[in-house]
Amino acid sequence: MNPPLRTPNAVDITQISETLREDAVTVVFVNVLLQQIGLPVPAVPTLLLAGSLAATPGSLGKMLAAAIVASVLADWVWYGSGKVFGYRVLAGLCKLSINPSSCVSQTEARFIRWGVWSLVLAKFIPGFSTVAPPIAGALRMNQPLFLLAAGIGSGLWAALALGSGWLLQDAVLAAIAELERHAARALLLLLVLAGTWLCWKLWQKYRFRKFCAVPHITPAELMTALVSEAPPLVLDLRGATMIAATGPIVGAKVAEHDFLEDAVGDWPKERAIVTLCACPEDAGAVQAARKLLNAGYLSVKPLKGGYEAWLAAQERNE
Repeated sequence: MNPPLRTPNAVDITQISETLREDAVTVVFVNVLLQQIGLPVPAVPTLLLAGSLAATPGSLGKMLAAAIVASVLADWVWYGSGKVFGYRVLAGLCKLSINPSSCVSQTEARFIRWGVWSLVLAKFIPGFSTVAPPIAGALRMNQPLFLLAAGIGSGLWAALALGSGWLLQDAVLAAIAELERHAARALLLLLVLAGTWLCWKLWQKYRFRKFCAVPHITPAELMTALVSEAPPLVLDLRGATMIAATGPIVGAKVAEHDFLEDAVGDWPKERAIVTLCACPEDAGAVQAARKLLNAGYLSVKPLKGGYEAWLAAQERNE
């Protein structure tokens, strides 16, 4: 009796399983490396499947070693990029951020406070695992300490996924068999999930646009206000790396999102405040302005165009 024909679009789980059985170490290494470099390639499902197919604890250990090496290698590349290019790498990551209202400068401030533990926990925090290594490089973190922390974090992350696959071997293999029997339905489910995810992201983008619909102040208006009898307080929300590389803004006060009210201190609530960042669409400055307005400050406006607009205005006035 001939085996049933497979549809061209069917999800061939068996082929994936066979590939892992033949050379699981290489598959795990490449998959983790691509995912940690930043490509949209899921690594956890592969680790779960690889763990469930491991024949011996020794083979499981080899997969774990491959995952750690791949992850640390990718982190080291990002660390080197941050060390060489500094805030420019962080600015690029900020523009590519899935959540534009969460700027890299905020992540950087938390990284400084948490220290080396940031790298240990980074793999378990979506998004943070990508920005933590270049921030460590830009801040000139000790390289051996960075590699040690990145290795520990990668080991915990990979061991959890591989170990779960090993311990839940029967359940994982049963799920694979079920997917193989209903490949067309599985593909349809994946398409529905992908469509739902896309709709959610578009909704987030729409909400973000509405969130940013607050009155801004232009660089020209700010320059005029700064020479008035009641100049505004300018809060510089750029990260420490960017401030160190480009220098402070004369007359501005460096502030962190988590400590905004400490930054304004005893500033009268009726006096004007301007927030400034280097985020896409002034996201961080808008977020800070809304937070201060909610705290009772009467006049808080983000600078339109952020730090780049500030620089351009300074050059025009020279």
